Amino acid sequence: MRLKRWVAAGSALLKQGLPGYCAFCLAPLEGDASWCSECFEQLPWNRPACPCCGDQLTNDHHFLCGHCLSKRPAFEAAYVALRYEFPVNALVRDFKFNARPRAGMLLCELMQQSLPSPPFDAILPVPMTPERARDRGFNQAHWLAFELAKRSGLPVLEARRLKQGPSQRRLNRQARFANLAGAFVIDKPPPAYVAIVDDVVTTGATAHALALALRRAGAQRVDVWAAARTPLVVDDA
Repeated sequence: MRLKRWVAAGSALLKQGLPGYCAFCLAPLEGDASWCSECFEQLPWNRPACPCCGDQLTNDHHFLCGHCLSKRPAFEAAYVALRYEFPVNALVRDFKFNARPRAGMLLCELMQQSLPSPPFDAILPVPMTPERARDRGFNQAHWLAFELAKRSGLPVLEARRLKQGPSQRRLNRQARFANLAGAFVIDKPPPAYVAIVDDVVTTGATAHALALALRRAGAQRVDVWAAARTPLVVDDA
């Protein structure tokens, strides 16, 4: 089964960035495809998922997840094609921490699998504070947004991050939402329908804070467009 070869082949290929070969199993390809049909079918597709936040659902009979039934976020829907599982998590890490263009291009192609029709009026990448941007030297959300804009023809909006706060990585869901309250501002009136672009959605706290800022600035609808979704932990509610 080709899926079993991902562990051995995936990391090596991302580093090589070879065109003409499947990005996941190294099988030769014809034409301009980035993956073979078998690997594409076996990717961890985010189905079934909550139509609001994109969190994984156990079956198709639930319309919303428990978190969204209890308190819906400020955004309307999350278009997240994949789950943050292998080999997608390896792809995201290679892009985020090594800034490899090949990995970013693959993520953009996969994100386009979840683009709604009709599409958004504009997209807005999750911003960093200038200090965090200087420390990291790379903003993966900005890179994805501008590459997606070239592919889709959508304009890119900008937001300012007023405060960074402690890292979200070790905070539970409630603390993440509190940490980001009032963190963003939109200086120019946005169009009616805006999508927030990021690489990974975890609790949706960042998107919620940005959606509130967009709505205050005049947006009528805000959605989320991301590559992968990590599963929420029930105890974080």
